[in-house]
Amino acid sequence: MFCRRGGILNIPVVINKQDIAASFSRAAVTYDSVAELQRQVGHRLLSLIPVAGYPEIVDLGCGTGYFTRRLVSEFAAAVTGMDIALGMLNFARTHESAAGIGWCCGDAESLPLATASQSLIFSNLTLQWCAGLQQTLSEARRVLKPGGCFAFSTLGPGTLYELRDAWGQVDRFTHVNRFAEPANIRDEVDRAGFSCRLVSEQIVMGYQSVRELTHELKMLGAHNLNPGRSVGLTGKGRIRAMLQAYEAYRDQSGKLPATYQVFYFILHKES
Repeated sequence: MFCRRGGILNIPVVINKQDIAASFSRAAVTYDSVAELQRQVGHRLLSLIPVAGYPEIVDLGCGTGYFTRRLVSEFAAAVTGMDIALGMLNFARTHESAAGIGWCCGDAESLPLATASQSLIFSNLTLQWCAGLQQTLSEARRVLKPGGCFAFSTLGPGTLYELRDAWGQVDRFTHVNRFAEPANIRDEVDRAGFSCRLVSEQIVMGYQSVRELTHELKMLGAHNLNPGRSVGLTGKGRIRAMLQAYEAYRDQSGKLPATYQVFYFILHKES
């Protein structure tokens, strides 16, 4: 399946690829205005990449192109911004044009790139939408040159646990995207033949209300697309009950926390 921000890894649930692409295409105009977490994580990922020459770089799941341009600045390289969401690519072409950047519509499970053609693949909060992680890793290894690096960030199962728990007190529908255990991802990495460095951190964002959080997720295009979600309108009573349940998490500063469990994988193709 398809790779994009914030969903399922390594569990037997199928998310429709076209639905994901359409969701993020619709969010292209609003994405940058609410992408504080994505920026924070992406800059940390950049800082973890070993200092080396990377003449050919792919920004996989480039979105609006924010980090595509920064990769050009950081490494003085030719960078390809790649995404499956045409709306995101069109926005990036318009707003992040710079010398050294090319744009490409492509699926991470079938990269439209020549074998052994890339020095670095950078992917920020993208692979957690990938149900076929092994295929994605295989493709990454194929297109990397010997000694090449695949650096990606993803989310863990502790992400948005407050929202998940609050909904869990109301009904049994799936309201929050589910995420893979890092050990499962590490197993896939090992099978793909990469050497691996793993770094983790927990980031807590604060909101005045649950509606502020859910509105942000919608603006990002990262709202719930999982099977098991309610397909109809959620009743006002259930929404009120969820909001009340979430209030138990309000902290001393008066904010409602939303926790993100973030993992950074720095992979190398030895030969």
